[in-house]
Amino acid sequence: MIKKEAQTILNEKEEASVFSTEEVRERLKALADPKYREFHSSLLPGTENVLGVRTPDLRKLAKEIQKHDWKMFLTENDRTWYENDILQGLVIAGAKMDSQERLSRIREFLPRIENWAVCDIFCGSLKDADRYPELYWEFLQPCFRSEKPYELRFAVVMLLSHFMKEEYLERAFALLDKIHHEDYYVRMAVAWAVSVYFIHFQTETFAYLKENSLDDWTYNKALQKIVESYRVSPETKARIRAMKRKTGGRQRTGGEQNEKKTE
Repeated sequence: MIKKEAQTILNEKEEASVFSTEEVRERLKALADPKYREFHSSLLPGTENVLGVRTPDLRKLAKEIQKHDWKMFLTENDRTWYENDILQGLVIAGAKMDSQERLSRIREFLPRIENWAVCDIFCGSLKDADRYPELYWEFLQPCFRSEKPYELRFAVVMLLSHFMKEEYLERAFALLDKIHHEDYYVRMAVAWAVSVYFIHFQTETFAYLKENSLDDWTYNKALQKIVESYRVSPETKARIRAMKRKTGGRQRTGGEQNEKKTE
């Protein structure tokens, strides 16, 4: 009984303590790897504030923060480094709170998503979406109508992370079919999602590929990603290659040159 009370007091003290901005900054600096910084920065064109902390280390630090006054952390966490944004997302995804509060904090966080890595790590960490799928499905609908590229990518990556289920298949294809955005990372996300749906629901995705409104680049990129998958048979890959649309040709962008690294 005494041990239980002591542990309760200890837990209360931990929750009351705060990870200050300076403490978080020092912890991140201690975890930084210059070689990893150089490598990871090359995958994030336009992101200049990469410190070089590996994702597993960020996840461990986020779990520590969640044991303390994580609400204060979310309020005070600055944007000194790219890793601060990752930490913000991981704490929002993992801290103990009800779903409505989490959705509210997700909504507040969306403007901080400015690259594919913050987006995709955040989406994959939102396990709450697996517990309350319909609640999150409704939450995502305005994101699918957004003109902001990373709100759109967030919605698409949430689809392939948490709604890879038969009951969402037709609705997912309908949403993907309505996305017509020129941003490279939006189109890559759509192609990625279609390819993943193909792996899990081959017959239904074949039917979708035969009749859809995807632009030629996104459609052909989806086929390419299907062909690159080791989970697709040689015979099926041959059928997929034959479905490629002929286009007038297009210069590869910097993003496209890095596509295998980013996805």
